[in-house]
Amino acid sequence: MSDYPPGSVEDREMLAEMPIEKLLDFFFLQIRNLWRVDGLYFLGIEKKFGTETATEIDAGVWQIMAKIEAKTLQRTFQVNEKANIPTIMNLLRKSSWALDQPFKIVKASDNRAVLSITRCRTQEARLKKGLSEFPCKKVRFGYLKNFAKSLNPNADVNCIVCPPDKHPDNLWCRWEFALHK
Repeated sequence: MSDYPPGSVEDREMLAEMPIEKLLDFFFLQIRNLWRVDGLYFLGIEKKFGTETATEIDAGVWQIMAKIEAKTLQRTFQVNEKANIPTIMNLLRKSSWALDQPFKIVKASDNRAVLSITRCRTQEARLKKGLSEFPCKKVRFGYLKNFAKSLNPNADVNCIVCPPDKHPDNLWCRWEFALHK
């Protein structure tokens, strides 16, 4: 998998003793913490340099993260090169971003998939703090495109809607995935 095994033997044994429900709760807590750190960094950069600069930095980070995460998941789950759409979506659902999105709908066929986020924790947290909607289209598009293309260079990702686009109250973003020949 990698040069560094995930956790020490003692850490693995400690976690293996946990009941599966507690282990899953712990796992999702760690994913949530990853996103908390991401949000805190973003807010700090946004406060000091503005939303545009923070978004540019965030987009660059998540484009790189997409490649790293896609390739790591590909190795972990032993997925061949040139993954098909259902496989790309299966691995995307296992990504840190998707696992932190409990309000998602994925509809996939052999040659096309649509991912919809009906509620967004990031956006809801910003609005609750009195901040404006985060114009996340650039960040999310770069992440999803690089994730899919890392698994199959023929993958295309199309944004149907994502802030700063106007969107209905029950939909924050929607993305279409397909393969071109």
